[in-house]
This record gives sequence, structure tokens and C-alpha cells, in this order.
Amino acid sequence: MIWAGSMVDTSRLVPGIGLERMNRLNIKFLIQLPEVIALSVVLQCAWASDPDILRPRVPPDQIASVREMTNPIPATPDRVEKGKVIFHGKGFCVACHGRDGKGLGEGLELKGPLPRNFTDREWQAARTDGELFWILNNGSKGTAMAPFIPLILTEEEAWEVLIYVRSLAAGR
Repeated sequence: MIWAGSMVDTSRLVPGIGLERMNRLNIKFLIQLPEVIALSVVLQCAWASDPDILRPRVPPDQIASVREMTNPIPATPDRVEKGKVIFHGKGFCVACHGRDGKGLGEGLELKGPLPRNFTDREWQAARTDGELFWILNNGSKGTAMAPFIPLILTEEEAWEVLIYVRSLAAGR
């Protein structure tokens, strides 16, 4: 018996399965192959390291002053919760960054780099609060990240979202 146009004897590969059943399995596999390939591409993209992940998004002429900015709001459990509510609601951050903050939003076809994975501790350590606030205020050139302050979030809400984002790396 020949399997899928090859010179493989299927009676030796799968003893006890008749030719008709083997052909049905082959057809089922071939029909599902595009889905398997698509899933593997998505997973490779999701897990692939963005070579620019640690590159600052703030222009060089502003980076020094932006890095000096600190979050004026204390990181209390209440503020983490408020930031979470905004992240999942008004700020609609969850649409791109996902419910768990890993950068895999649902139902979007984004072009360019994947949204940032906020659970990545290396990335979290490399970015200051000031840089993240700057991105919320100005967007991130070359990505789908648009400015959110003041059109969608107030400055206070943005700082609260950043408190929540910081908690994601800590696993809280």
C-alpha cells in the first residue's frame, strides 16, 4: 500500500488499520495541514524575540529627561486594582496586550511588531516609568501603539495603568 504518493508501505507502518481507514486519516491530516501550519507560524511569532525589544521608543533628545520621570502615584494594592480595571476597560489595553498582558490580544490582525509582553521581566527592568508614560502620551512609532493621553486616559489613569503593568512582571 502506498501512502500519500510516497513509496511507504502503510501495512508496515500501522498494522491493523485497513487501507480505507488509512486513506481517511491521510485526507483528514491533509485537510488540517494548513491550520497546523498557521498555528505554528503564530506560535513562532509569539515566542520569537523581537530584536528591538529593548530599544528605547523615546527619541534620543528626550530620553534623559523622560527616564528621570517617576510615577507620582504610590503602588498600593488599591491602585493596582484601579489600573487593572482601566487596562481591561476604558483603556482597552487588553485588546492588544491580552487579558494576561502577554501581548497576544484577541481577534486583531496587527501589522508590525507584536504588542509588548508586560510579563517579560527583562523588558520591564529596561524601561523606566517615565518611558512608559511617554509612550502612552506619544504612541510608539513603527508599531500599532497609539497615543492615549489625553484622548482616552487622564494622566492619573495612565499612571495607574502603569502600576498595574508593573505588577504583571511580579506575577501579582
